[in-house]
Amino acid sequence: MIQIAVLSGKGGTGKTMLTAAFTTLIQEPIITADADVDAANLALLLDADIISTEPFYGMESAKIDETLCTGCGLCEEACRFDAISEDNGVWMVDPIQCEGCAVCTVVCPSGAIHMEKIRNGDLFLSNTRFGLLSHARLYPGSGTTGLLVHEVKKQALAHALDARILLIDGPPGIGCPLISAVSGVDACILVAEPSISSLHDMQRLVRVCRQFGPRLYGVINKHDLSQKAADQITDWFASENIPCVGTIPFDECVAKAVRGGKPVTAFDCPAAQSIKAIWAEIADKEGIDERTD
Repeated sequence: MIQIAVLSGKGGTGKTMLTAAFTTLIQEPIITADADVDAANLALLLDADIISTEPFYGMESAKIDETLCTGCGLCEEACRFDAISEDNGVWMVDPIQCEGCAVCTVVCPSGAIHMEKIRNGDLFLSNTRFGLLSHARLYPGSGTTGLLVHEVKKQALAHALDARILLIDGPPGIGCPLISAVSGVDACILVAEPSISSLHDMQRLVRVCRQFGPRLYGVINKHDLSQKAADQITDWFASENIPCVGTIPFDECVAKAVRGGKPVTAFDCPAAQSIKAIWAEIADKEGIDERTD
């Protein structure tokens, strides 16, 4: 199986739009995964129907049993994350502040504190016209994004069956979610936009990706909004020996497609034609058959 991640280093570059479009162009059996668990939108563009939902439990959180608590306060003193407090004689743990270190369970002389699992989100498996989609929703305030991305990929691989391609819509940024998304992939498609901030974020993104050894391909979306900035990014890709496999013009058809919940390749427009050419280039380099219907 070939694993390909579509990444951006920042939000708003058109990463999900591009992933959805690529999904429609692959002839071989495919499974997709949305690794942006904080704001998963790929299902909207692929008109996905949820077929299963599983709770996601991240790190454990401390819980105080009021019937056993003597109010000594040793747990509060030992907590480095200020997660334990007292209110009118009742000692409580803030599950958002708690980092699950379990030190409080060790120092409690009455055994009043135990660790329990906290539901941090939901894991979904959906049907689309192009194959299965693994995606998730992380609850606000949960600090287990990387773990949930790992579960999204794990679920995708478990249901891959005869799929030859795993296409991953990666998360923005360069933190734990990105590391989980990139781990084990064969190739990364790096989506930039013509701006200084995008180039800066792309430079950081490439440094992280190269730790995992995938093949890298560059794409510049909305390149004609600033040809000067687009040229700078193209030159930087060249200096890093990253093939720039194509550019996509600013096209109002993209916004129309997104508003309608459809891949842009459902329309005959300049952006769709550019994306088809880009995928043809990547498919040729990766030995992937293109969709012909």
